[in-house]
Amino acid sequence: MIAYVNGIIDDITEENTVVDVGGIGYNVKISADTAARLPGVGEPVKLYTYTNVKEDAFQLFGFLSKNDLEIFKKCITVNGIGPKGALSILSVLDADSLRFAIMSGDAKAISRAPGIGARTAERLILELKDKIKIDDTMISREIDSYDASRAAEADSGQKKEAVAALVALGYGQAESLKAVNAIEGIEDMDSGAVLKAALKKLF
Repeated sequence: MIAYVNGIIDDITEENTVVDVGGIGYNVKISADTAARLPGVGEPVKLYTYTNVKEDAFQLFGFLSKNDLEIFKKCITVNGIGPKGALSILSVLDADSLRFAIMSGDAKAISRAPGIGARTAERLILELKDKIKIDDTMISREIDSYDASRAAEADSGQKKEAVAALVALGYGQAESLKAVNAIEGIEDMDSGAVLKAALKKLF
């Protein structure tokens, strides 16, 4: 119904933001991850939205990217996971980390979300595993956007090697990928330096 809201942030909490659009304040439900990435009060913002209509409520759920909105919509198709549950999951895992958790069967990472138990996490993986592709992830889009150069190949290879090493050390696929993606200047680092930097992110 409402594709997005584009206005000025009037208020932010961990679960909600108020966006002033032409003098009308829209309450928009958000994840903790989105709340942390929003610009400050008084700043412009565009949130892609999902409209949830119930008999006694009309709610907007907002996301900073279409990527986040797409994985949210997939989550709510799973039996037992409504909009609130999907938002809870996206509060502990960003969109790409969630995709990798689903592809790798990392129920432990998903069940860290408040209100999401192990069985629900396993059901999410079972129902969405065939609907999630690595081509949908940000890391894949970043790699595809590079020129076919040695630098790009090295960067991609370093990330993959570091994630594989972290998984071998007992970390989950999703949290390993998130740690590696958070490293700045990775293109100037060798595999060993990338692994050390990622381990610091995990501690």
